[in-house]
Amino acid sequence: MALEIGGKIPQFTAIKDDGNDFHSVDYVGKIPLVIYFYPKNFTPGCIKEACDFRDSYEDFKKEGVEVIGISSDNVKSHERFKNKYSLPFIFLSDSNGSLRKLFGVKSGLFGVLPGRETYVIDKEGVIRLKFNSVNASKHLKQAIKTVKEIMNE
Repeated sequence: MALEIGGKIPQFTAIKDDGNDFHSVDYVGKIPLVIYFYPKNFTPGCIKEACDFRDSYEDFKKEGVEVIGISSDNVKSHERFKNKYSLPFIFLSDSNGSLRKLFGVKSGLFGVLPGRETYVIDKEGVIRLKFNSVNASKHLKQAIKTVKEIMNE
């Protein structure tokens, strides 16, 4: 069952780009998060999306928000991707698809590619945005808009 706006993010563990474990309990319910799922490292749309988040990362950090990118790529691929494009945020490897399944991320482009979906989670761990679009350039705008709404409450 897919996660929906107003629902809470369940606990999960994954492997970060540095090879260490990521435990959602260290973040969820403590700080706001932008979690975005994307198809694959080093593809044009995914590069654009990652660089968009990179270019706005300091603005997110000023608001106490952490950004997390998730794809099925392995740790080494994430490490190369981060280094090549100077990406300052966390990447998680979802090589077995368990996080996509947990979040209910739909496949994109006729079910051929993994879906592109962005979530904004408030500091209580509640989903405030669930945005699905193959258009990579729309994700950052939606995330910023929702973060601003949360910060103005």
